[in-house]
Amino acid sequence: MQEFIYYDDKKLDFPLSDKILVSNNLSTIESYDYLVSNTKSIDAEVIANEIGFYIKNSKDSDSAKIKNVEKLYELNALRFDLAKDITYSQEVQNKVLLVCNDEEKKDFLNNSILEEFDLFHIDESIIKNITGHIGNLIVTVDDEHKDVDIFVDQIVWFDAKLMGLKQSGTLDPNDTSLEDVINTLRANIKQYEYKKYTIYDKNICQYHERREVICSKCEEVCPTVAISKDDTSKTLAFSQINCTGCGACISVCPSGALEYTPSNKEAIYEMSKFLNGHIALIVPNKMQIDNLDIQIKENILPFAIDGEQFLDECDLLTIVQESGAQSILYTDLLSQGTKDAISILNQIYQKKYGLDAILLAMNEEELRQAIKKVSFIPNSRFTFNESNSRKREIFAIRLSNIVQNDNLGEVTTGEYVHYGLVKVNESTCTLCLVCVGACNVNALQADASDNTLRLNPSLCTSCGYCEVSCPESDCLTIQRDVIKLEPMWFKENILAKDTLFACLECGEEFATTKAIDKIASIMLPLFKGDKIKEKSLYCCANCKPKIMMQNYFDEKNKGILNAR
Repeated sequence: MQEFIYYDDKKLDFPLSDKILVSNNLSTIESYDYLVSNTKSIDAEVIANEIGFYIKNSKDSDSAKIKNVEKLYELNALRFDLAKDITYSQEVQNKVLLVCNDEEKKDFLNNSILEEFDLFHIDESIIKNITGHIGNLIVTVDDEHKDVDIFVDQIVWFDAKLMGLKQSGTLDPNDTSLEDVINTLRANIKQYEYKKYTIYDKNICQYHERREVICSKCEEVCPTVAISKDDTSKTLAFSQINCTGCGACISVCPSGALEYTPSNKEAIYEMSKFLNGHIALIVPNKMQIDNLDIQIKENILPFAIDGEQFLDECDLLTIVQESGAQSILYTDLLSQGTKDAISILNQIYQKKYGLDAILLAMNEEELRQAIKKVSFIPNSRFTFNESNSRKREIFAIRLSNIVQNDNLGEVTTGEYVHYGLVKVNESTCTLCLVCVGACNVNALQADASDNTLRLNPSLCTSCGYCEVSCPESDCLTIQRDVIKLEPMWFKENILAKDTLFACLECGEEFATTKAIDKIASIMLPLFKGDKIKEKSLYCCANCKPKIMMQNYFDEKNKGILNAR
């Protein structure tokens, strides 16, 4: 049985691949668990609206359309296979809180069956706080100057305020209709499912368990309470049931500690391989393109994604380089992180190729203009195996292919996407390596073979934790929000170097010379010419107590002999 099905009541002008079941009569289609369909009329795991859009609007030849339609089906099957958005369920009972005035309450009661819901009614003026999630909402109200908690499963709030919309389970009839809200209440009680939209790697998080608050951009941009932070323990908490899946947190995460499960890095890379020889028209699912009447010139292929706010500079560069062409992003909303990412890529491509990498279209007219303007970029296609690589590593490898041996100047990064260059004053650096321990993305490294402190600028997130951790004054600084388009950006640069100091007693090397000199400069004045104490400064941890104890016994014996 076939996994791909194409249905339209109008007959196609050209045949499709044998892999695709084609029908123009719903009554003849067998009930089957199809994987990819072009329309909601057929039940399938993936609904690929872009297929009908491509067939209707593309200027490709019929032979090209046959190949490309098959390619779109396979691309969507791959997206489904690689998605990691696990589905969970939540028990929802019938306790409903109605927040409205008396007239709105009357309208609600006239349109519902009271026996269905255990209904509470309050005025919004007494609401002090709302916590929890659908199926377990806690509404704190002011009851004659006393805080009282009301436990409900769902909330119907006419003209709902932000307090109610930050967690799942609040419905506003003014956004849809009273009938829709009541139907949703019923559907949620019957079965409420939600997805896990994010995967979190605390090991490379720029916030997790650090002494200073360096980064918490994900929590700042989250429109709900899906991400919360504890500035005491410096930990993040994720409530998947309250997550709307917007993806804004993904695009602003500097290290790649957050992954978007419906279209993770692996999925974007594997899907982008289909774009070789095509120009990508990136279309989020929310953009209704089914009935869009707009001609798309040859070689443009729609590239459907779940959302656009998760797209970062790494994702976008992968798409552009795998296709070897400019890309169009058609969306009516742009997150700050994605906006910064587009700016970074366009600056880079302007310096190298004299063209923008991403053409942004936020309405139909802008889309028409972008389709006319978009083109392939000669000698820009680049591919490599991204498997098991982190966000910054992928971006560095792809960017280095653009720069190669050129010096293209520098680009500036934005408010939400940060790059930077660590600088060290070698004269004050003692190679204590605190900065290396502070860096969890491996941008800073120590090389024991030549006693050097090294930096790979392309991996640095410019978080600043090394800067606040450095114990020396006037030593480590960061040039922030800059990417230098030159070969040194992608290589390990030596920031500081020193020789190892050998213990005066046993000869074992145990510290850097600069560290010993610094300690000695502080302690020598305090020892007031005591030769043994002075010598101890230049001895290893094993020899130091030995010479101190030996001196003690020597002095003691000397006193005894003198007494005789």
